[in-house]
Amino acid sequence: MTKKVKKDNFQDQVEISTDAEEALKSESTAAGNEGMEDVIREKEKTAKENYDKYLRALADLENYKKRAVRDKQDAIKYGNETLIKDLLPLIDGMDRALECAEKSDDFESFREGLKMLQDQLCSCLQKHGVETIDASGQAFDPNIHEALMQVESAEHEANQVVTQLEKGFLLNGRLIRPAKVCVCKK
Repeated sequence: MTKKVKKDNFQDQVEISTDAEEALKSESTAAGNEGMEDVIREKEKTAKENYDKYLRALADLENYKKRAVRDKQDAIKYGNETLIKDLLPLIDGMDRALECAEKSDDFESFREGLKMLQDQLCSCLQKHGVETIDASGQAFDPNIHEALMQVESAEHEANQVVTQLEKGFLLNGRLIRPAKVCVCKK
């Protein structure tokens, strides 16, 4: 504990550590100078150990920082790995479809195969958090729609989407491409 004492004549504040002072008095009177040297050696040893622990903790922190940077780079570099693995069967299916198209003149079966590939791609994208924006007949929303043109239409209300020119997409609720639409004007 620290006690503040004022001297009468000088009005200066002097701090006296009562616990430390008592410890020093008792150690110096009991053991003399040899006891003080032992205490100093012990304190120096403790200081060296603490400094060694500090250096080790500092080195661990630096290693952690380097590892975190490397892990972040790897996550960015290989983050799409699962998506790519899910898309590879689609490439195989397209290769088979092209081979069949070269050998056969049956356009209807080719169209059905292409539709199956599109469905497979859409389900793969949904699995990874991609949603399509259906804009046809909806009210125009500038947050998810991009108006490319305005047309007059008696069948639609003002600011209603008449036709969707390109689909829009959301990734986990975040807009990645707005739906490109044609809007009705009155």
